[in-house]
Amino acid sequence: MSSVFTKIINGELPARFVYRDDKAVAFLSIEPLRYGHTLVVPVAEVDKWTDLDPDTWAHLNQVALKVGQAVKNAFGSSRAGYIIAGFDVPHTHIHLFPADKMEEYDFGQAYAADATDDGAMDEAATRIRQHLDTGKDGFPGAK
Repeated sequence: MSSVFTKIINGELPARFVYRDDKAVAFLSIEPLRYGHTLVVPVAEVDKWTDLDPDTWAHLNQVALKVGQAVKNAFGSSRAGYIIAGFDVPHTHIHLFPADKMEEYDFGQAYAADATDDGAMDEAATRIRQHLDTGKDGFPGAK
């Protein structure tokens, strides 16, 4: 059975893409720690990051570096948080989010009441895409 991320990648479920290529995608988390919280996911459905082939692992981190810089710049944060947890969806994914202090790395924190406001989520995706020069589909150069 396909993971929820495979369904998103295949267009069966909606997502706010900010980056896409033939090996990796990046889209906003539906349960953000902060606006701009983005997931970098391999197209190949592999549960544990430790099971990825070295080329895919390297590519995911290249994408995470690019997207992380865009997240940091788009939200004016001092850092881009980077976490691999791997417990919520059985498909490797890297969490990236704007961060200014260690307390913001807490996945146990309650989400803000407006953390998934559609307008604010759309704006967050647009801000990140502007720094990546990608379109709504996540592909580079597409407007």
